[in-house]
Amino acid sequence: MTEDPTGLAEIDPSLRTVARFLPYRKGLFARHLRVMRTGTALARRVLACRDCEVVAVSSTASVRIRRPPGLGKMPPVVLWIHGGGYVAGSAVLEDRAVRAMAARVDALVVSVEYRLAPEHPYPAALDDCYAALQWVVARGDIDSQRIVVAGVSAGAGLAAALTLRCVDSGLVDLAGQALMCPMLDDRTVHRTTVAGARGWTPEDNAFGWRSYLGSEPGIEGVSAYAAPARRENLSGLPPTWVSVGTADLFHDEVVHYANRLQSAGVSTRLEIIPGAFHGFEIAAFHTTLARQLTAARNAAICGFFAMQPA
Repeated sequence: MTEDPTGLAEIDPSLRTVARFLPYRKGLFARHLRVMRTGTALARRVLACRDCEVVAVSSTASVRIRRPPGLGKMPPVVLWIHGGGYVAGSAVLEDRAVRAMAARVDALVVSVEYRLAPEHPYPAALDDCYAALQWVVARGDIDSQRIVVAGVSAGAGLAAALTLRCVDSGLVDLAGQALMCPMLDDRTVHRTTVAGARGWTPEDNAFGWRSYLGSEPGIEGVSAYAAPARRENLSGLPPTWVSVGTADLFHDEVVHYANRLQSAGVSTRLEIIPGAFHGFEIAAFHTTLARQLTAARNAAICGFFAMQPA
């Protein structure tokens, strides 16, 4: 039997073409962060917001607002948080997907542009997301009983942390949280092998967490608001939808978090995608597997809205 050092055999066949071009050993973010940020800055200039609204919600954070055509009065809201390992990414880069989501879930979608590490370590990003949620709650033209926080990767980790902070502060009763391949546990840096894992490597993971925490990951004393998996008591959280692929470095921590939510009495749906690597729904958005996951997320968000009185 021929050994497969790249782990491609663990990847769903429909994703292998894309997977071949993604790092699976060396990190991309740690080595090319400056280039990635230059590309993001260019995208901000090229992809100017022509049919959406951009609002500053604090001195350090802004939001992009997507309102689908025909949206009624007092609509529900999705607060969307972009990914990027806490060190990269932008609401601009996910705007195409956000626009499509707004139309599918028939809601106002508010995307947060938050500060990035390592220049701005924890709690900067979470503070920006909390300021955005405060701004949403204070609006008089939305249904505050139907607010869902959602995100992807580090953005999903921030969404999970924001949910914890929201519950603790009593800011608002969230209708739900939707977490796509969330970055939840800094202790994952001690796990260096996952069959087929790519897109977010152990090297990237260590770099992302070290940048965000401003210290070595995996040590004692890290706040659960920084790494939600460290939260001991998960009871009282809103209904949760969470997804992860079997070839994702975060697979085990996500499954464990979902199981803990269920044990704590939180209504939780876990979507496990066989053969999917981290961020496949973005890198391979054209595939049936990616479209199915996006549809499942949208259905979950609509379900959260339906559970609340309109």
